[in-house]
Amino acid sequence: MNRILFEHGEIIDGAATIDDARAEHILRVLHGEVGQTLKTGEIDGLVGTGVIAAIDGARVTVRLEHRCEALAPWADLILAPPRPRVFKRLLPQLAALGVRNIFLVGARKVEKDFWGATVLKEENYRPLLIDGLMQAGTAALPILHVRRNLRKFLAEELHAALPSTRRVIAHPYATGGKPADCGNAAIAKNDTLTLAVGPEGGWTDDEVSLFESHGFSRFSLGPRILRTDTATVALLACLSQD
Repeated sequence: MNRILFEHGEIIDGAATIDDARAEHILRVLHGEVGQTLKTGEIDGLVGTGVIAAIDGARVTVRLEHRCEALAPWADLILAPPRPRVFKRLLPQLAALGVRNIFLVGARKVEKDFWGATVLKEENYRPLLIDGLMQAGTAALPILHVRRNLRKFLAEELHAALPSTRRVIAHPYATGGKPADCGNAAIAKNDTLTLAVGPEGGWTDDEVSLFESHGFSRFSLGPRILRTDTATVALLACLSQD
């Protein structure tokens, strides 16, 4: 944890008392003592520093002091979800990399039983996203949306929900089959990005054409077929505006 984050409801009169994994990290990893300054923040709020005000066994009280704006998210992701185990690995990384919205969409090669996976319950995926925020030292929690009908989503919601200035669909067989030049691919500071990443079996030709009809351009990291979590992290890093 590079920043200890608190839920809004945990902060009372400028202080928060915790006795969970965050408290354990403060005590065992950071060797916390009363008066020690920590990097802190509020989920979907400000970040800054806090001071340990009290320690009572496994309970730690932190008083929040200096606060400032957190790093803003910069990209939206349309994702044809992989297997639940891979998806769980990916979620913290999406939060850490600055994804704002995650739209899970149906695709021909998505395993049908994914939609009943327990990871889609908020109480299961939210802690994974928060872990990613604490690693990155920021606080803007990605919002997860489920849209099983890809065609309907693109036709009825895309432009209003994700009014981005650049739309990219990841496809290993982009024009000429050549890897993208990351130096030239990164979006400009004032641009916004929507990235579409397919399932582990890839988008079908019809799905790629459908995205292209809605203003998406193909983007390739090269001819190697990557796992969804590897490809998504590499794509976001390559396209990053930071």
